[in-house]
Amino acid sequence: MTERVTITWGGRTLTLETGRLAKQANGAVLVTYGESAVLVTAVTSRIPREGRDFFPLTVDYQEMTYAAGKIPGGFFKREGRPSEKEVLTSRFIDRPLRPLFPKNYFNDVQIIATVLSADSENNPDILAMIGASAALEISDIPFYGPIAGTRVGRINGQLVINPSFESIKESDLEIIVAGSEDAVVMVEGGANILPEDAVLEAIMFGHRGTQEVIALQKELRKRVGKTKLVVPEESIDSDLAAQVEQRAADRMRAALAIAAKQERNNTLHDVVTETIESLLPEHEEKKGQIRSILDSIEKRIIREQITGARKRIDGRSFTDIRPISCEVEVLPRTHGSALFTRGETQALVSTTLGTAADEQRIDALTGETKKSFMLHYNFPPFSVGEARPLRSPSRRDIGHGALAERAIAKVLPRAEDFPYTIRIVSEILESNGSSSMATVCGSALSLMDAGVPITMPVAGIAMGLIKEGNDFIILSDILGDEDHIGDMDFKVAGTRAGITAIQMDIKITGLTQDILSSALNQAREGRLYILDIMQKTLKEPRPALSARAPKIITMQVRPDKVRDVIGPGGKNIRNIIAQTGAKIDVEDDGKINIASADSASLEKAMAMIKELVQDAEIGQVYLGKVRKIMDFGAFVEILPGLDGLVHISQLDDTHVKNVRDVLNEGDEVLVKVLDIDQQGKIKLSRKEAMKGNQTPVNK
Repeated sequence: MTERVTITWGGRTLTLETGRLAKQANGAVLVTYGESAVLVTAVTSRIPREGRDFFPLTVDYQEMTYAAGKIPGGFFKREGRPSEKEVLTSRFIDRPLRPLFPKNYFNDVQIIATVLSADSENNPDILAMIGASAALEISDIPFYGPIAGTRVGRINGQLVINPSFESIKESDLEIIVAGSEDAVVMVEGGANILPEDAVLEAIMFGHRGTQEVIALQKELRKRVGKTKLVVPEESIDSDLAAQVEQRAADRMRAALAIAAKQERNNTLHDVVTETIESLLPEHEEKKGQIRSILDSIEKRIIREQITGARKRIDGRSFTDIRPISCEVEVLPRTHGSALFTRGETQALVSTTLGTAADEQRIDALTGETKKSFMLHYNFPPFSVGEARPLRSPSRRDIGHGALAERAIAKVLPRAEDFPYTIRIVSEILESNGSSSMATVCGSALSLMDAGVPITMPVAGIAMGLIKEGNDFIILSDILGDEDHIGDMDFKVAGTRAGITAIQMDIKITGLTQDILSSALNQAREGRLYILDIMQKTLKEPRPALSARAPKIITMQVRPDKVRDVIGPGGKNIRNIIAQTGAKIDVEDDGKINIASADSASLEKAMAMIKELVQDAEIGQVYLGKVRKIMDFGAFVEILPGLDGLVHISQLDDTHVKNVRDVLNEGDEVLVKVLDIDQQGKIKLSRKEAMKGNQTPVNK
């Protein structure tokens, strides 16, 4: 039996439907908004995974090209590996859902969101998030929901729920807010250098906008919801817990007082290993429970140290930033490079400048686009002292790179003023918390080192939270261990003037406005401190581009002259490239970008193009070549690709009976432009050019 619930949301109709599609899933919901539709299914395994101490949740968002009436490109003509958009969407669906399952539920849960229809107005990613929560809510899978998500824009100062693809282009803010009935649970997005209070207002506006969607899910559950699976309560053997406490607690406390990460982790590893080995003979089947108890002890000790002794693992105060060092011009052959080190987190960042030919072409549901700025983040295993195989970028790598890219994009020069393709690569050489924010800082320094005229430097900082009851502590510049035991990971990037990117994940039921406000203001203080240090190394972009970067000259010709530059079958443009070695990009509107590292090559290419696009001027004399003889006159090429007619009456002062008595094909001849009519036809005269001692303008 099909059930549907509907509301008007953001000026459009939102419908949740179940019972018609994918009925063998534990839960399945079709979410429709305008003409966009996403089917989301939730399935759980019958038995838990053995030996697992984490929740095995998998979220996959997939955009089917048929949804937009398209056929995939490529040889195989079917959807391939996930695009960056699909990976990022899968991540922001996963993050608010993951904390909302019972801690002792270890059955596999798989959520698949499939875009079945995509219009050109409504982004299906938010529908996928709503559908994931709704599918879990009506299923028998244990879930502490529902949640809902919305995209918030700010257009002409007005906050808007779910702006369309077209209107978001006019917005100075774009954030995705996920919320429960009581609080904000996730934030992801960017702003065009907006102050903290404006971003906070948008977050709370988005949270209010989710409430009617949460109510809609509850109504659907009331109608068709299944009885939830019973999860056995986690039973901790009190005697075993006491033995673990006695053997490990004091040693763990001593280990956690070690400031250096590797030494601390190695000592902790020894404590854990020795404790497990000493207890296994008596508790052979309880290895997982022993590990769980040890993990709880570690978290308790760190949190008690922060809330009680008011001291962090490395001895800092709650607002202190770890020691920072910055270097530029680190790599001799790159266009720009920087090494940013904060505590035990280190990012080596390089900037490479290219031409329009280096742009990334993206074939998405909404159409093909070009991307002239890319930021790639790499997290090799040695950065955390591990030995494991190198693989293609993980979802985490892609997500961290996208966050840093969003932070930096807001300060880049306009393409009209700086026609370069920019690629930044961040290699994380060490990691102990906030490597994505180190990437932001290193990227800004690397761009300035390359001479890219960014409007102002950008820095980033990760904030943490320890919440006990109604009391909370905000931690600036969190360590990896503080992230692990804390209740929030809140990353904020921006300039001195305001925020450019934000990302928040929480591990508790939600965050209040007071906590968010405190975190944003404390993050601003930390960001300004970091910017002060960065600008002591390099205050502003270098006055000139790197000598190794290609130089680009932009020319503008009339659109009707583009064909003359390209030539028949591309003959002219290929000839210029072959003779000069320059890269040349010609656009339909007549804009031409010429790129080369050699100034002489640039000048030669520009001169050749100018010659191709020259226009004849009335009254000027040209040295031309006879291209064709007719009974009524001769066609003479006076400029490359530009012919005019010398009528037989204009060949000589005396009467000419036969054109060939005066001219033949291939002859060079002086001619004067008499007139150019509305169709562009040029009238020439040999007779007038012969008067006096006239010098051709194209000699």
